[in-house]
Amino acid sequence: MTIATAQRWEERVMRAAHPVAYPLLRAAKRPAQRVPGLGVLVTDATLLRATLMNTASFTKTGPGSPADLWTPVLGPSVLLNMEGPDHFALRRKLGPIFAPAYVDGMVAESLGPAVATLGSRMRAGVDLVDEVRRYASIAISRLVGLDESVVDDELFRRVSSITSMVRLSKPRLSPSQITYARHTMADLGAHAQAAYRAGDDTTVPGRMRALGLTEQEAMGAVGAFVLTGTETLVSYIPRLVCLLIDSGWLPTIAASRELVESAIAEGLRVTTPSPVMLRSVVADDAIGRVRVRPGDRVILATFAANRALGPFDPKVNTSAALKQLWFGAGVHFCLGAPLAMAQIRLVLDALLDAAPNARVVSRRAARGVLIPSYLRVELRA
Repeated sequence: MTIATAQRWEERVMRAAHPVAYPLLRAAKRPAQRVPGLGVLVTDATLLRATLMNTASFTKTGPGSPADLWTPVLGPSVLLNMEGPDHFALRRKLGPIFAPAYVDGMVAESLGPAVATLGSRMRAGVDLVDEVRRYASIAISRLVGLDESVVDDELFRRVSSITSMVRLSKPRLSPSQITYARHTMADLGAHAQAAYRAGDDTTVPGRMRALGLTEQEAMGAVGAFVLTGTETLVSYIPRLVCLLIDSGWLPTIAASRELVESAIAEGLRVTTPSPVMLRSVVADDAIGRVRVRPGDRVILATFAANRALGPFDPKVNTSAALKQLWFGAGVHFCLGAPLAMAQIRLVLDALLDAAPNARVVSRRAARGVLIPSYLRVELRA
């Protein structure tokens, strides 16, 4: 296997998810340019970071922003559709839940027993996508305070169907799509609401109540984490493992564990599970040579900015220069990043311990999804 093989498979995954938008975004040659019908496209890491940091001119609220998509579904208080003092206050309340010391223990306790059996089962072969989806079920169960058996494949399919309705060409969901999304999220919300009202701080909703979040804030936060976080992990971990196997790096990482962190970072840079970020312009400004005005939509092509640094290489680790740009920047840097990293490390460590020479028996890219991913990845030790 070679880096070229890894790159070919990543291209397949991206094209399967976005057969029209991905080639269009890849064709962009300038750091920033106006694309008719879409908005201002940014593909340069420096300009992208500057845009994220400039909350005076670029916001997550307004036309074409994340708020346009998610406020009708999740309500007004979910971080990803907030700015200013309200955003800061809610982020500060939620902070203790995502502190590394808390999430590391929670992940080890909840996922440790399931991940521990991965090695023994890989001898017969496992579908890594199904495997990681099971881990995500456990994580969601802990997050919303319900029995793990409730979070089944059908629920994952319904959550994925919500994100799959999002298109770059459509700045907001239709009324029927909003109704469907609300109904789906209400199924999880009922369990989270019960856990919140019970005040049991062994559940995340109960802990949110103890930290001073209102019920509306807690329900919105839970919905946002389920909707945007779990599918990203189910996408990223199989892509990372395939990347390590395809590029030939898996045995090296297994033998040199000091490279694990840079391998994860390089994997996040190359795959960029969330390929774009959206912002709305609220003040006259410029992105590079492109003048922008209030109401303009900005498409931050994080995958293009990240990949521009070159191919996957944990030893060179060019991702260090990006300062985890795939998680955002500034006041909107992903609050759930420590939780995601704890889950990724746990699964990858188990794989490295059990199957440093794992191989991909078969795989298939998922089509028509928002988060580029594999539909199936059969691994064998």
